Amino acid sequence: MSDISKLEPRSVWKAFCELNSVPRPSKREDKVQKFALEIGNSLNLPTEKDEVGNIKITKPASNDMTGATPIVVQAHLDMVCQKNDGTNHDWYEDPISMFVDDGWVKANGTTLGADNGIGVAFAVALLRAKDLSHPPLEVLFTSDEETGMTGALGLKKGWVQGKYLLNIDTEDDTELTIGCAGGIDVSSFLELERRDAPVENPEIFEIRLSGLSGGHSGMDIHLGLGNANVLLARVLREIEKSACALLVDFDGGNLRNAIPREASATIVMGESHSDLLLDSIKSVRDELSSELRVTDPNFILECKKKVSKGLVPKVLNAVQQERIISAIAGCPVGIIRMSPEVKGLVQTSNNVARVSIDREKAEILCLTRSSSESEKMDCANRIAGNLNMAGFKTSFSGSYPGWEPAPSGYLADLMENTYRELFNENPNVNACHAGLECGIIGERCPGMEMISFGPNIRGAHSPDEKVEIKSVNKSWIYFVEVLKRLQ
Repeated sequence: MSDISKLEPRSVWKAFCELNSVPRPSKREDKVQKFALEIGNSLNLPTEKDEVGNIKITKPASNDMTGATPIVVQAHLDMVCQKNDGTNHDWYEDPISMFVDDGWVKANGTTLGADNGIGVAFAVALLRAKDLSHPPLEVLFTSDEETGMTGALGLKKGWVQGKYLLNIDTEDDTELTIGCAGGIDVSSFLELERRDAPVENPEIFEIRLSGLSGGHSGMDIHLGLGNANVLLARVLREIEKSACALLVDFDGGNLRNAIPREASATIVMGESHSDLLLDSIKSVRDELSSELRVTDPNFILECKKKVSKGLVPKVLNAVQQERIISAIAGCPVGIIRMSPEVKGLVQTSNNVARVSIDREKAEILCLTRSSSESEKMDCANRIAGNLNMAGFKTSFSGSYPGWEPAPSGYLADLMENTYRELFNENPNVNACHAGLECGIIGERCPGMEMISFGPNIRGAHSPDEKVEIKSVNKSWIYFVEVLKRLQ
């Protein structure tokens, strides 16, 4: 950790190390909010917290820019909390353990929190800086971005007043983001009917699917990565056909905006069918290994017999089992439609984020994204219709708007020209499929011009998350120069 704090730019890495010593899971942000408040108060800057946990710290312009237009620098405080199996980490108490590997900063078996911790670190470094030129500043730290954007949604009109907003939440240092997708949570529940397993000499098996790459369900959705929930449902469908498997439970995925890496299920079957089960597992494992060999080369499918100690759990009734497995396997996953207007941009997608079958209920949670509001709702309604036919009750929540691209304007032109002059290349000015808070903030601050940028972050929302050291330095140099030029 101490070595990381000595990387360049030191002010940014020092702030990042401090931040990563503070737990900050979404909806449990009291400690990191206290951290942000203490930053502002320690600098004797006007510091406020609103009703939904957003924090605003105001800093006067540097002496050479007192006449410049006020700006907002914005990042979110929370992070996605994912860890590998076997990693011992308490998200509510433990700091992130970091290390340097071949030019990148990584974490030991957990998400790193570079999304959006690097943005927070840039803002903290700016607040502390005494020798940088900058306009009047409102530094806005939003809350709960990762699980519903409730901080941005709760932002009151007029609480921030800057004319321009710099959002530091893009994950490629060659990109300037000028638009993003909106999203909606599709949540489906089904009360279960259970029965005694109608087989002789019942045996219990755990089927586990792991080793998938995972990643951000917006920024990585175009990569064709395996979705553990949908793949395990496919496995269950295949063994149901050949080996008369009876389903007990299912546990897959965790967070709405992370492509699930792991899923497991418990089944019961008669002793006489165990060989059929193993043959079926081998067959579907071979199929999936071939299909996933490029995107998910570390894919693992295991089947292990469990010791029952004479207790055999109740299983789903036959009709519900068939409907539930078909519903999961049949959920749309990945790209649904590419943008007809912006080359290479995913317009609409769906992530089957969480599947849970416990003793009393089955639950399927999806996050549907689209840069078209009407298409977003149409996709969500189609998913709901299919799941409702399987007996589920479905509701929508957490809907947030997209950010309509604005490729020209004072801020966009200044940032594009500054990038070109500094790095002797053209930036990639585009929209992204992730959900950024800019669309929501823009609704509450009419007329505000906004750009999102940031350093190279890979594997966000997964334990493979990493941030490139030289890219952080590049983005900081760019940030400082943009601040100097804003009038």
